Amino acid sequence: MALLARILKARLSPAPERGPWQPRPTDARLPARARAEDKGVGRPGAPRAGGRAEGPRSLAAMPGPRTLANLVELFWKDGFSRIHEIQTETWWLRCSGQRGPCPREPTWGPGRSTETYGADPPGSSPREINQVIADLIKRIYFLKSQAEDGETVTNINDLFFKYSMEGVATILYESRLGCLENSVPQATMDYIEALELMFCTFKTSMYAGAIPRWLRPLIPKPWREFCRSWDGLFKFSQIHVDNKLRDIQCQMDRGERARGGLLTYLFLSQELTREEIYANMTEMLLAGVDTTSFTLSWAVYLLARHPEVQQTLYREIVRNLGERHVPTAADVPKVPLVRALLKETLRLFPVLPGNGRVTQEDLVVGGYLIPRGTQLALCHYATSYEDENFPRAKEFRPERWLRPGNLRRVDNFGSIPFGYGARSCIGRRIAELEIHLLVIQLLQRFEIKISPWTKTVHAKTHGLLMPGEPIHVRFVNRK
Repeated sequence: MALLARILKARLSPAPERGPWQPRPTDARLPARARAEDKGVGRPGAPRAGGRAEGPRSLAAMPGPRTLANLVELFWKDGFSRIHEIQTETWWLRCSGQRGPCPREPTWGPGRSTETYGADPPGSSPREINQVIADLIKRIYFLKSQAEDGETVTNINDLFFKYSMEGVATILYESRLGCLENSVPQATMDYIEALELMFCTFKTSMYAGAIPRWLRPLIPKPWREFCRSWDGLFKFSQIHVDNKLRDIQCQMDRGERARGGLLTYLFLSQELTREEIYANMTEMLLAGVDTTSFTLSWAVYLLARHPEVQQTLYREIVRNLGERHVPTAADVPKVPLVRALLKETLRLFPVLPGNGRVTQEDLVVGGYLIPRGTQLALCHYATSYEDENFPRAKEFRPERWLRPGNLRRVDNFGSIPFGYGARSCIGRRIAELEIHLLVIQLLQRFEIKISPWTKTVHAKTHGLLMPGEPIHVRFVNRK
C-alpha cells in the first residue's frame, strides 16, 4: 500500500500547498496547551514545572481509567458505541505533532489489505462524478414522487451510501455498478450485504479483541464472521477487476492503445501484482463508501437544522456559479463557504473519531516516556470540541473556516479528520470533490428541510462515527 500511495500522490495535481513535514505557518493553531507544555518533547530529563530537570515518567504513572474500569465501561455500559463521548470524559495527554520517522498504522482485518482508508486515483474526473450526481438527483425526484407529501426522502444515509459506492466504483473499476437504479443488479446487492455484514460484526469483533487473549478461542464466531464478510468483498472486487483487465487485454491484442484511469494505469505499469491490485481495490472501495455517506448525511442534517446557513450558502452559489451551472473542480474555490461547510461538518462529526499510530522509536511527550511499539490514539472528537481550540465549539459555524481575504491560510490542528503527514488519507481530494460537487447541485435544485419525523439525531460509534437515528429530510423544489 505504501507503493500505491506513492503512485497515486505522484500523479495528483495540483500539488499540495505545503509538504507534510515542512514547518507549520506561524498562524497555525495547535490543540490547546500543546505549544507550552511540550517544549521538551523527545528530550529525556526535560524540566518540570518547577524548573527541576528529572527523568521522564513511565506510562504506568499516567492518570486515567485502569483495566477494570475500562472493561466495565466497554462491556457493561456499551462504551464501544460511545467511544467519541468517552474521549471528552477521560484524561488524555495533550501534545504537539511529533516530527521524525513516520509512525506506523496499526494493522487490522484478515490480512489481505494494508494501510489506507481512501482513494485518490489518477485520471479521476469531475465529469464521471457529475454523471453519478445526475443519477442521484433523478433518484431523489423518484423517491419524492413516492412520498405522501411529495417531498420527503427517508433515511437519507441509504441514498448517500449508494451514491458514494457508485462514485468510488466508477473511479476504481472504471465501470458503473447500478447502485442508483430502481432495480439494483444482484452482484451489487451481494456486495452491499457483505459490507453490511462486515460493519454489523465490527462491533462484536471489537468486543472479542478487548477480552484477554486466552479467552478468545472460546468465542471464535465473531472473527469468523468478520473474515467471511471480507471474503465476500474481496470476491466482488476480484470480479470487477478481472472484467476490466480482460477489456484492457483485448484492446492491446487488437493493437489499440489502452486508455483509462487508475485500474488501467496499475495494470499497464505492472508495479503491483494482480493479487495486490485485488487487495487494494477491495480496501479502497470499502473505505470510500461509508466515510463519504456519513459525512454527507451529517452535512445535509446540519443544513436542514440551520436554514440561515443554508440560505447564505445558496446565495453564494447562485452569485458565483449560477442556478443551473454544472460545477467542476475549478469552480469549488469560487464558493469557499461550501468548503467551510465540509470542514465544520467533519469537525463536529469526524468520521473517524480517533486515529491510531504505533511509535517506531522511544518518545518523551508531555513528560512521559512512550516506548517504541506503543499504540497511540489521536482523539479527533475531543480536540474538536474544546473551546480553547474552537471558540463556541459546540455551535455549527462554518464561517469559522473562511479566510480573511486571500492573505493567509486558516489552519487549526485541533481538527484533522483526514490525518496529517505521510499517513494522511490518500483519498482526501476525491472525497472532498464528491461532497463539494453534490452539495452545490443539491442546493441549486432544492431547499433542504428537516422532516417532522426526524428529531435530534445523536452520533454513535460503530467503527465510524455515524448517525444514531435515521435522518429524514424534505427536498423542496426551488422555484
